[in-house]
Amino acid sequence: MHPSSKVIRTRVPRTDEMEHSTPMFLTSSFCFDNAEDMRAAFADETDDNIYSRFSNPNVQEFTDRMCALEGAEAGFATASGMSAIFGSFMALLKQGDHLLACSSIFGSTHTVISKFLPKYGIEYTYVEVDKPETWEAAIRPNTKMLYLETPTNPGLDIVDLELTGKLCKKHNIILNVDNCFATPVAQTPISFGADIVVHSATKWIDGQGRVLGGVVVGRKDLVKEIYTFCRSTGPTLSAFNAWVLSKSLETLDVRMERHSGNALFLARELEQHPALSWVKYPFLPSHPQYAIATKQMSNGGGIVCFELKGGLEAGRAFLDKLKMLSLTANLGDSRSIASHPASTTHAKLTEAERLATGITPGLIRISVGLEKKEDILEDILQALG
Repeated sequence: MHPSSKVIRTRVPRTDEMEHSTPMFLTSSFCFDNAEDMRAAFADETDDNIYSRFSNPNVQEFTDRMCALEGAEAGFATASGMSAIFGSFMALLKQGDHLLACSSIFGSTHTVISKFLPKYGIEYTYVEVDKPETWEAAIRPNTKMLYLETPTNPGLDIVDLELTGKLCKKHNIILNVDNCFATPVAQTPISFGADIVVHSATKWIDGQGRVLGGVVVGRKDLVKEIYTFCRSTGPTLSAFNAWVLSKSLETLDVRMERHSGNALFLARELEQHPALSWVKYPFLPSHPQYAIATKQMSNGGGIVCFELKGGLEAGRAFLDKLKMLSLTANLGDSRSIASHPASTTHAKLTEAERLATGITPGLIRISVGLEKKEDILEDILQALG
């Protein structure tokens, strides 16, 4: 079956009630018939559920469905996207290791890499997302992992996954890819050589701004290490959130078709607007990495970025003039969302750090929702004046 069909039909075994839709398993622990069954479960000789901090039917169904979409051997779900990212770092990196990362990454990820990893003796180097030819020179004998986003948040830069996969294989480096913006509907990094893929399931996977969640999928041996770390440290995805996210995956394909269609329409309509210095969307021919985007993605995703000519103050003024679009700290919702990264999500970075990650003073990020495309465009045009 096609992955989008398989994800709809993948589910945990039915109970004796023979329900069609998976029920919620809202329990902290699970019982055993006898001492031997309990011993075997704790010895990892069976797949029986023990305790919902690390095993629960709803969480397992969500994880299995994500593995089906990404083409992964194994996975582990977490309480948020950041806990998935942090877990992938802490489980696979140790004191003395070196992390290579693209400079264009989410602000919280930058904080983890630059502020917290060094406390554990883990070194890091940032490489420029638009200069992949320089990456190999940044690899050291102790380089253990390359971490990247593609498309990047919020600048929508595209990394060539095929090129990166070959580079990591050549140097025996773990390739860790944040696939949140593209979703597995549009892009499967594992097929290009990624070893680990992380998601903030809070975004497009949920799709309606209801719950938090994260997930790591990839090579079985690497996921086992992440599972061991997370099992003990406890960044647990709740059974309820897992149930919501698993149901959401059943409509991810059709939702992303509408999101990406609306986004492409919006990007085309805004591209020549006199108030904008530029408009960026992966499937616009004017995008610097358009050829790479169309090679490795089946659609351009649901994010559109543009630069207001008036800079920082123009960005704030634009947000204040919007009538329909939401101003909120999220993306990937059924409702369109506008944000100004320089004054919000990346405000704690220095100006130099923001510019290094492609965040200019007038950058606006639009998470394009499921409303009628004409209504989204009308609200943005009136705010642009």
